[in-house]
Amino acid sequence: MILTAKAVLDEDPSPTEESLKKKLAGNLCRCTGYKKVLDSVMDVAGQSSKEG
Repeated sequence: MILTAKAVLDEDPSPTEESLKKKLAGNLCRCTGYKKVLDSVMDVAGQSSKEG
């Protein structure tokens, strides 16, 4: 997951949440349901995936 997130950010330093979801879709994670992972990668990208 971390290596994919790095590759995504190397390719697109400001991904949208939707494009990030598509690019991380090939990774399986049973621990968080992906929300915390998406939030973390979006935070690193300097964007917020949190609503409100």
